[in-house]
Amino acid sequence: MFRAVLASALFLLPAVTLAQAAKPATPSPAAVEHPRVVIHTSQGEFTLELYPEKAPKSVANFLQYVRDGFYDGTVFHRVVDGYMVQGGLYSRDLTQRRTRAAIPSEADNGLSNLRGTVAVARGTDPNSGTSQFFVNLVDNRRLDYVGNQSSLTWGFAVFGKVASGMDTIDKIAKLPTRAQGPFVGDVPNPLVIIESANVVGEERATPAPATTTSTPAGATKAPAKTAAPAGPAKPAAKTATPKKTEKKPATASTPA
Repeated sequence: MFRAVLASALFLLPAVTLAQAAKPATPSPAAVEHPRVVIHTSQGEFTLELYPEKAPKSVANFLQYVRDGFYDGTVFHRVVDGYMVQGGLYSRDLTQRRTRAAIPSEADNGLSNLRGTVAVARGTDPNSGTSQFFVNLVDNRRLDYVGNQSSLTWGFAVFGKVASGMDTIDKIAKLPTRAQGPFVGDVPNPLVIIESANVVGEERATPAPATTTSTPAGATKAPAKTAAPAGPAKPAAKTATPKKTEKKPATASTPA
């Protein structure tokens, strides 16, 4: 009797094993699609991968500027080797373009300002970011969100990273800089022009001519020659002593 039961069990074992193997695996959650933007510059091109699940407002804001053709013909007006590269507001003649309303800061999204990440540039108010952005050249954790106590602790909202073409960013970082237009320094020479910015997989309509009219009421005015542009201030160790003939720029609202 025992042998008969054992033989029956062994006979059924392959069938049970086969049934278990044939059982469909539990589907994994669908991955969030990350939009990509290709930016062509006078120094080469690079591609940004954006994180809408982490910074939905920042990503939507950036993508709208791209789709509007806003960045075409703007420049990277601020380059600090070993720190960051910033652009997205000024035309070739270093006049400001008209922007949309500012967006709320998403700096508390858990993303860090590591090398290759792209973040929203802003002024003293954490919620003053518009079209400007910067790419971190090194790990700038001092620019991360610490708390909402003040502008110094708010940090800067990371909303994507350079997916390819970081060599172009590094090339831009190595350009010599000078004072030009409203800026007392850090303007690359020659100017780095954003020739076009396009969302991968999207056909964009021909953009309207860029507007360079005066800034609307309530928007941030163009910085005076003695004012620092919106965005993170230079690290203390990187700040050079101004020459006697230069005016020292005012300190921007950034982490100490």
